[in-house]
Amino acid sequence: MPPSPSPSSDPSADSVRRRAVLAKLPRISRLDGSAIRVLLVDDEATLTNLVSLALSYEGWLVDVAHTGQAALQSYRDNRPDVVILDIMLPDTDGLSVLRHLRSAGSTTPTLFLTARDSVDDRIIGLTVGGDDYMTKPFSLEELVARLRGLLRRAVQAVPDEQVALVVGNLTLDETSYQVRRGETDIMLTTTEFDLLRFFMRNPMRVLSRAQILDEVWNYDFAGRASIVDLYVSYLRKKIDAERTPMLHTVRGVGYMLRPAE
Repeated sequence: MPPSPSPSSDPSADSVRRRAVLAKLPRISRLDGSAIRVLLVDDEATLTNLVSLALSYEGWLVDVAHTGQAALQSYRDNRPDVVILDIMLPDTDGLSVLRHLRSAGSTTPTLFLTARDSVDDRIIGLTVGGDDYMTKPFSLEELVARLRGLLRRAVQAVPDEQVALVVGNLTLDETSYQVRRGETDIMLTTTEFDLLRFFMRNPMRVLSRAQILDEVWNYDFAGRASIVDLYVSYLRKKIDAERTPMLHTVRGVGYMLRPAE
């Protein structure tokens, strides 16, 4: 397998400013104050060494796996707070690794870091449950910033003034990251949680696929709205299963969340 591109080296003034900004940001830790744990999966030792060093400056603990099987074992042993996952691995592919984790109930935020850079690759990565996607070569500063964003979304360390969103009998708690419909707890991935939160902040309002893409994914998929349709179907299976539907399709426009009648 040819070596993967390495992180980019940018000595420009912009890079210096980015480093200065990151250095001033408050450190992120688990709610109990212990260090964030990262699972880094890539078969290139030079890359894993560089990324591990950068993340250690954040005060995070990094477990490295060079194969898919090692990644699954490390995940079971260490229960990381966030996963960085290459797609091209020697024994399997990162897509299969994440499918396995998601099928086992994992909601751990996962960022794909890979040389595969087409729009289709991005869509596939997000479709199998990825929460973010970066291509090589990449900026270490941007990687750290994106990981911090994923962790804030997952941990909800800084609650809004209104902690709980309520639409009908559906409740979303932005502090505890819990979702309930009636008396039933609902487990969501980070992206599913963000999508539902967007709907619940805009009840009885039709949201277009473009609005949802911009709010939840912040990617330009060149009109490829299929990722939105897929994740709405995921949400429906979890919040509407064997219940009166709350998520509704408005043909030709988008989707709407409204209380069950």
